[in-house]
Amino acid sequence: MPKRTVVAGALWVLLCVLAFLVDPVLGACVLIFGGIGVVVVQLSSSWDEHPDFEARELERARRRKVKWEKNAPAREKDAARYAAHQARKNRENAS
Repeated sequence: MPKRTVVAGALWVLLCVLAFLVDPVLGACVLIFGGIGVVVVQLSSSWDEHPDFEARELERARRRKVKWEKNAPAREKDAARYAAHQARKNRENAS
């Protein structure tokens, strides 16, 4: 666990204890909002470890290309059926 998270957690516990000694309502507020703050500190500690936008988009593009190539025969079949339908429709309209 990052040092910032440990420090934030220890400070949060200390402030909670002191706030509860002063007033239970104040202690509850410090408990809730301080807990949210510690969670935010923990989540932000690994922010730079995730891939950037360009890396995610390259991966998505790669997956879309694989899917596109996998479905190529179905698209060709649909295109042939549509062309046959259009040819029948044009013959009927020409008559």
